[in-house]
Amino acid sequence: MIEVRVPDEQEGTKAVVRAWLKQIGDAVAENDPLVELETDKVTQEVPAPAAGVLAEIILDTDAEAVPGALLARIETDGVGTARTSAKAGVQLKQEEPGPRPSPGNSLHHETRLSPSVRRACLEHGIDASRIHGTGRDGRVTREDVDRAVASATVVSVGEPATAQPRQFSPQDIPHDRMRLAIAENMARAVAEQPHVTAVFEADFSAVAAHKAAMAARGQKLSYTAYIVKAAAQAMSVAPAINGRWEKDRIAISPTIDIGVGTALGEKGLVVPVVKDAGSLSLEQIGAKLDDLTRRARDGKLERSDVAGGSFTISNHGVSGSLLAAPIILHQGQAAILGVGKLEKRVVVREVDGEDAMLILPMAYVTLTIDHRVVDGHQTNAWLTRFVEILEGWPRA
Repeated sequence: MIEVRVPDEQEGTKAVVRAWLKQIGDAVAENDPLVELETDKVTQEVPAPAAGVLAEIILDTDAEAVPGALLARIETDGVGTARTSAKAGVQLKQEEPGPRPSPGNSLHHETRLSPSVRRACLEHGIDASRIHGTGRDGRVTREDVDRAVASATVVSVGEPATAQPRQFSPQDIPHDRMRLAIAENMARAVAEQPHVTAVFEADFSAVAAHKAAMAARGQKLSYTAYIVKAAAQAMSVAPAINGRWEKDRIAISPTIDIGVGTALGEKGLVVPVVKDAGSLSLEQIGAKLDDLTRRARDGKLERSDVAGGSFTISNHGVSGSLLAAPIILHQGQAAILGVGKLEKRVVVREVDGEDAMLILPMAYVTLTIDHRVVDGHQTNAWLTRFVEILEGWPRA
């Protein structure tokens, strides 16, 4: 018997069993996805460590999955029988295959549904064969069902194919686990960490000129790459910004690991982390961001991609806001940077000893801090240095 356990690299984030992708008695190959685990940050498939037959499920759907916990056992002699789980106290039966798609339906190929998906389809009156599956081999996942419910683009079971889609009001969008976990973390952060926000503004003229010059050479970089680089460099004037509150001390992270909030539409957001950003070049940061952002939107982040951040950036201006304050702190961090919409504004600058009105690309930047960890002078020193780096970016 081979044990299947919850991965250890969980960084204290609570995980639950979202859906079993195989059932008791199913044959599995090594590295076949067995079960989906979900945290507030990412959904992860746990693969089979060996080939055999799934003989026992220990943690059923919706059970909490702590690092190292026993999930299941695989029998490697090729003979699988349903076993009684001592921990669950009930015998878990092999599920019958889910409904098959109608002839000609090419939306997905894998038609076996997990118990979680089947329950969700029954609860909302959804025909699973009409949902486009994004899981392995076109399998319909619980996220696919949640997305279908939220967008109201599926037809209910028993309705003719020509029927109008079922309409859902915004208030009727069901909470998924990611939204519930985000809500829990936000409420806890506000309750435990005294938030204070300072507001500066930054001229992005030098960054825009450098960005354009790099693009002309074939190196496309986002503004976020410059923001991450400048944030990492600014840590030298106020190291506690890269720290966290502990009961007996303020702990300063030995590396600058910067999380970047990435929106997932109605599903919320995730915060992939650029590890050791202080040691990376601008180009390396840009490449890391491109990779992390792409995998975040494809739902392919690993837990290690979202764990271990020491500082966070919310580039909320990409969706149009000029200012957001306070931006809720990520738990275990002392500060979060907010960057508003980059827009041309008329500002007064001194030119040749006289005041002049100039049109410049400007953005408001905020630093929200845990006031237990840092004070106003550290906050303002960090923001001052951050703005100086952006405005003084050397020519390419």
